Amino acid sequence: MDLQERIARRRSARQGRRIVVDRDQLSPVVHRPEPVGRGPVLEQLLDALEPIFDGELPPPVAIVGPAGSGTSAVVTAMFDALNDQFGGSSRAIETTTRGGRTEPVTWFVTVDGRQVESPFAFYRAVLSGLSSERVPESGVGTDDLRDRLSDRLSRPDRRAVVAIDHHDEPETLGVGRVRELLAPVADCATVAVGRTEPDDHRGETVTVPAYRDHELVDVVTDRVSTGLAAGALDHGAVRELADWADGNAHDALAALFGAAVLASEDEADRIESPHLEAARTDVPDDGVHVARALALSATRQRVLLALVDIDPSDRPIRELASAIAARSSLTAGTVTRFLYELADRGVIERVRLSSPGHNSGRQPSTVEPRYPTIAFRSLTTVSLDDAP
Repeated sequence: MDLQERIARRRSARQGRRIVVDRDQLSPVVHRPEPVGRGPVLEQLLDALEPIFDGELPPPVAIVGPAGSGTSAVVTAMFDALNDQFGGSSRAIETTTRGGRTEPVTWFVTVDGRQVESPFAFYRAVLSGLSSERVPESGVGTDDLRDRLSDRLSRPDRRAVVAIDHHDEPETLGVGRVRELLAPVADCATVAVGRTEPDDHRGETVTVPAYRDHELVDVVTDRVSTGLAAGALDHGAVRELADWADGNAHDALAALFGAAVLASEDEADRIESPHLEAARTDVPDDGVHVARALALSATRQRVLLALVDIDPSDRPIRELASAIAARSSLTAGTVTRFLYELADRGVIERVRLSSPGHNSGRQPSTVEPRYPTIAFRSLTTVSLDDAP
């Protein structure tokens, strides 16, 4: 963002007396074009991808780091920059030099493993990354999409490096399956992004460490300076927030986003301590990224919205399911199945309820969100008023 744009945003915010200048700049699911404090990691990743500068594909690469370390931000920023240099999703395939020879094209595609639970979804995601042209969502089969991808990469001067993000999360498409899907298409390089290396990894590994306190202060300060009106949050509060997050940028940004939402709802002039405290409490210890909840189907997201809305504390699962079903056309049995499924995925957590006088048999349990609910409620595009 250039200086003129920063000034314009601040001026607009002052005229409208708004705390939030640009919500996207605060969002924990939006990555910055150049991740703050990750210069050395980006250099290591360039080293691992070095063969691309000689027109060759690199060996398999793994990018690993703890929750909130910015592995997704690193690969997204790097691939966007490499696409600008080597091809890009909007570059025409027919581009030629003055001598009439086709210039080599290398595409760098990031696929979110949370969003591709089938071969069809995977091929569609890769095709969308190779071109700005619209890829059909329906009306075609998996084989057709695979053939389109194969045609796109059939020439020796076209190649692709495909990163599968969150490869090691529950029910995502693993790296082994990705390689199987790419094998009949073309010789593509793969980059596995997650908390751990793939089991059979034999290539380079780039380790992304947790943020140190001063680095996380810089991350939050960068978001505050572009996302909030001047004076909406003082630097001391930023330092406290970074210290509380203990190296996890997602938690810090989710709490910052939540505090901004609460302050805006209060029509406050600035983010105060009660807003920050409530927002920090809303971010579970050792929870999951809010993007995990946002990647669910619309029906399941509505179940989560209703779950938060009715306050699940100390209410057995069957009672919660009945209350959620009463707000939709879903049956209590379907909602119960969804709740158990989401608990198995780790998005919510089953918690045993204390039951006086219940000394034998199966004890009742409830569920609690493992994601930041304020951020989820504000970022989801579904509504309880929508048809399930």
